[in-house]
Amino acid sequence: MAKQKKTSLLDELKALLQKDKRFTAEGQLLKNVIVEHALKLDKDLIKRLLSKKQIKEHFFCDIDGVLVFDKDRFITFVDNKQFLPDSYTAFKNKIGLTLDGKDDYIKERKDVVLVWPYKDCVLEGGQTKEDQKRDEIFWNETLAPDKIDRLTEPKVLTNFKRFDKDGEHKASEVKTEDNLIIKGNNLLALHSLKKRFAGKIKLIYIDPPFNTGNDDFHYNDSFNNSAWLVFMKNRLEVAKSLLSEDGVIFVQCDDNEQAYLKVLMDEVFEKENFVNNIAVKMSEATGVKMSHAKLRFPKLKEYLLFYKKRNFSGFTEIDKYKHPIWDTENNTYLENFSVEQRTQLRELEEKDKNDERDVETAKNILRNVKKVSLNEKIKSLSITDCDAIQEWKFENSYRIIKTAGAQSLAKIVKAKQNIPKQDISAELSKEGILFLYFTDFNKTAKDPRFRVIFADSNIYKHPCDFWQDIKTSGAIANEGGVKLEKGKKPEQLLYRIIAMITKSNDIVLDYHLGSGTTAAVAHKMGRQYIGIEQLDYGKNDSIVRLKNVIKGDTTGISKLVNWQGGGDFVYCELLKWNEAYIDKIQRAKTKADLAKIWAVMKEKAHISYKINLKEFDKNAAEFEQLSFEDQQKFLLGVLDKNQLYVNYCDIDDTDYKVGEEDKKLNKLFYRR
Repeated sequence: MAKQKKTSLLDELKALLQKDKRFTAEGQLLKNVIVEHALKLDKDLIKRLLSKKQIKEHFFCDIDGVLVFDKDRFITFVDNKQFLPDSYTAFKNKIGLTLDGKDDYIKERKDVVLVWPYKDCVLEGGQTKEDQKRDEIFWNETLAPDKIDRLTEPKVLTNFKRFDKDGEHKASEVKTEDNLIIKGNNLLALHSLKKRFAGKIKLIYIDPPFNTGNDDFHYNDSFNNSAWLVFMKNRLEVAKSLLSEDGVIFVQCDDNEQAYLKVLMDEVFEKENFVNNIAVKMSEATGVKMSHAKLRFPKLKEYLLFYKKRNFSGFTEIDKYKHPIWDTENNTYLENFSVEQRTQLRELEEKDKNDERDVETAKNILRNVKKVSLNEKIKSLSITDCDAIQEWKFENSYRIIKTAGAQSLAKIVKAKQNIPKQDISAELSKEGILFLYFTDFNKTAKDPRFRVIFADSNIYKHPCDFWQDIKTSGAIANEGGVKLEKGKKPEQLLYRIIAMITKSNDIVLDYHLGSGTTAAVAHKMGRQYIGIEQLDYGKNDSIVRLKNVIKGDTTGISKLVNWQGGGDFVYCELLKWNEAYIDKIQRAKTKADLAKIWAVMKEKAHISYKINLKEFDKNAAEFEQLSFEDQQKFLLGVLDKNQLYVNYCDIDDTDYKVGEEDKKLNKLFYRR
């Protein structure tokens, strides 16, 4: 009898895994799902592997009588090109486009330092919906630490333009105080900014992709979250180096990643530098979302994770908002009291500690003030329209007051020998804080309502860590003359952040610029800004928006800051090299298009050192047989991802043909 041929390890493993329905779809093994369960040390998978002697001997080792699963070896085997071969991988192996040893399996091992170096190109702004995805296919490659050498060096900038009230011009200089818009990969642009702006940025605000599972930050359920976090970490680390010692960063996110991002930012910025997690109301409880209200509470909020670099000294100002309902306890009107007098009192109230001189100043300010009933005052004005009355109250809130009780303060006043003969007077608390009070209060009452509180200090609310007052629908869709469906942030939101943190001429950075809200608001507020974006939004691009701002855009915060137009900004781009070929490959429509691109790439592009071009030419017929998608995938794969853009150190290399004007402007930018 002929001896039965032994089943190969490869065939035996495939047959074994085919029996588990979790690992198949339409009769095909799902490599990523198998790897995912191996990473989780899935008990059923391990039991199945132990059931076959040959498989057990290969993927388990005996340590003092205990069998230990060699997870890495198993994943390496499963991810081998022979495990699930196809025409593309067969061709790849033949011409040599494969990584060495374990580096082929970086994603699965989760030891990635740099992920997706050249852009989250599928996502637009803060999009979160499936129907907002762009048409292009997402191509990318993972680089391991030892593969990153020249990638993060400063890049050559090109296509410099200055935009001002007279339109667009070729830039002839780059000044220290210039506003900048940089087109290109944000990670590489951030590294380029380090040479000039390290330690100089006061405020960073970003609204990154939210990683909802409906976007292309998606391998599978296990890798999706970790890959997004690595994408964020790479950028946050370099962003931190750009912040001044008293600088801060705000990162907007939603429930999908908030908890994970908080932990990541605790690591990057250090836990003790966490300031707030602010909830921001971003939508109304109406529309389609309410149709799911029986299954879950509708989502109305997003978050702002707020961290300082190190020595944040406090808010520049607080952007308070007007409470829409008048507090009826504000029922006393002050005659003979002006805006100027209220300003003087407010300055005294805002001191950390007061003294007797402040008390005397306050008494003198209030000497001739008379209190009357608010209702009587309104009657004397003959105002009958309810809306008009409400508007008048808010306009005069600086001289309308209410009273409150305070036993400790009442004891201080009762103990005084002489109370001034005026309607309202002033005194110091035990802590040395100025307070105002009615002089005719009931001195026999245990807790008299006698302390004066001005309406303008209590009808305007501190936003605290729940921002529910900023309008996020309606008119904001057209702010700046540009649109970005479901991803655009209101100018009022950025106004609040910039007003609280910065002063005139401080530098603001947004490296997920999108439609340009951050830059537009900073421009109107007189702050220097830097915006980075790779995608071109056409008529809704940040450049279009900023041109509208310079012309005197009347939307958004324009009325609030009395914006009249003016100012300028400089636009430039990272000089593409291999990135330019990536763009062409992605835009190609036919195999003939790809053939033309490949002919040029062989002559001029930086091809991976793993590719033997002579070997490719020998197998060109097999390449022709590949599908359009596989040809496209191959051409993207052969490009050296360290050479996406031209490095500044190569600016004089004649191969890159950098013009003399660009050389001059780059030297000005990098201060060389």
